Amino acid sequence: MKLIRCLAAAALLVVSPAAFGADFGDLFRRAVEAVEDSQKPGLPEDAREELLDAAIAVFRKMLVAEPRLVRVRLELARAFFLKGEDTLARRHFEQVLAGKPPAAVVLNVDRFLAQIRARKRWSVRVGLALAPDSNISTRSEEKTVVLDTPFGRLPFTYEGDKPRSGIGLAAWAGGEYQYPLGEDGSWPGASRWRLRGGADISRREYRSDEFDRMTVSGHLGPRWLADRVTEASVLASVRQSWLADEADWRDLGVRIEAHRRLSGRTTASVHASRHERRFRERPWLDGPVTDVSANAGWIATPTTRIDAGAGWGRNRTETESWRNSWHWFRFGATELLPWGFTVGGAVTLRWTGYEGDWAPWVLDGGERRDLTRSFRLSVHNRAFTVGGFSPQVWVVQEERMSNAQLHGYDRIFGELRFVRLF
Repeated sequence: MKLIRCLAAAALLVVSPAAFGADFGDLFRRAVEAVEDSQKPGLPEDAREELLDAAIAVFRKMLVAEPRLVRVRLELARAFFLKGEDTLARRHFEQVLAGKPPAAVVLNVDRFLAQIRARKRWSVRVGLALAPDSNISTRSEEKTVVLDTPFGRLPFTYEGDKPRSGIGLAAWAGGEYQYPLGEDGSWPGASRWRLRGGADISRREYRSDEFDRMTVSGHLGPRWLADRVTEASVLASVRQSWLADEADWRDLGVRIEAHRRLSGRTTASVHASRHERRFRERPWLDGPVTDVSANAGWIATPTTRIDAGAGWGRNRTETESWRNSWHWFRFGATELLPWGFTVGGAVTLRWTGYEGDWAPWVLDGGERRDLTRSFRLSVHNRAFTVGGFSPQVWVVQEERMSNAQLHGYDRIFGELRFVRLF
């Protein structure tokens, strides 16, 4: 309670409610009073929840109209924190720090963020989306191929698989629990070591069963809170994938995750994994898969976020021609606009090189080289919600260029999903 009162007092320094106008100012004061009333001793839990929900609705209404109101976002974050919705609270606290508030506010926000991390136990993910795709099979549209023959280089008409489109249904769910392994007293409620355990399942279905895909994964291992802003995990990992409702491949391995908040506005993370992959029907693709990536996020302003990432990987299959390595780079940004709209965009470039001789698809023989580039646009409206979820539409234009004939393709795909970003 002392921490809450300190933050409320410091928040008064950010911007005056009078800046919102007469109507907004009155709404704001009543919502803040509701948050304070929700913390009165002896208040029934259902009454406490009603007060917080009412305050959150008001703060949300104000931010839908004008997302640059730092003071309102601070109170919204505090209300989410008191309600126990830490994922949402953390997101808004970090956006507050991007508004360059006074030092007293920064100090108390940092304390809230530390408490959020220290008390984290359960996390749950669930979603459903409509997923159209112009080229589910990722096939080339080439109709003619040129092959080296004893009579010279001759053209042939390709009559194999063609691109196929479809509208799928995607669903996913997952959860994780973190069990504290003792208390060290470095800060209230903190334990430096946790045991993480979780599982995920995702499924995508189309009218034609041959493109249906389902993946189930699980992980277990320790999480180390090195200090207030740094953490790392080492997790045993297992995955099983099905294609067309038949077992396709399975992975068994380990992954390492590290995350650090470099400043109030900047975060960085590193992920590395190595899995032994085994296919049920295609043993020539068996082999270890290694993947390493680094990501950074910068909240440039309370309404603008910029993300970038890069990675490298390698797949050492039994068959030499299918052994490959890749590296990629991604850059993206999102912007909160007035009246509830959020827009975002990202570009990703991925280079993949294969070993061995890819004749006849590579003329004169030699190694296959691919460049895949994708452009993603997304938009959603925070003003329209159903049960706290708002609709989001994203579309990706993807093109793979390859020196191996019949291995390049174009596709446009996307999803209409419901997400919770408030």
